[in-house]
Amino acid sequence: MAIAELGVVVLDCPDPRALADFYARVLGGSVEGEGDWVDLKVSGGQSLAFQAAPGFVPPKWPAPDRSQQFHLDLTVEDLDTAEKEVLALGARPLDAEDHSRSFRVYADPAGHPFCLCAC
Repeated sequence: MAIAELGVVVLDCPDPRALADFYARVLGGSVEGEGDWVDLKVSGGQSLAFQAAPGFVPPKWPAPDRSQQFHLDLTVEDLDTAEKEVLALGARPLDAEDHSRSFRVYADPAGHPFCLCAC
């Protein structure tokens, strides 16, 4: 028997609305709220929340002194197509362009690492 259920994954960031809009364009869904807390409701999936964090310092990947702490794995049909789309939205690549792997690592506009993973 579980003690709790996962309510939402929350990402600290300097601009909650901007980061929620980025992930809404990547994952779909609807952005709800304004100010220091914004939710992204994803149809048929886990919701994400974005919380204002004054003095936010983005994680660094890979770097033991500024650990990524967590990251999102996002499953895609076509890595090349998805890569072009997330880069156009403001993501930036974090690893060398190794296209032989089944995943690629990026940072969202606030600096959180995420991976695009082939189905």
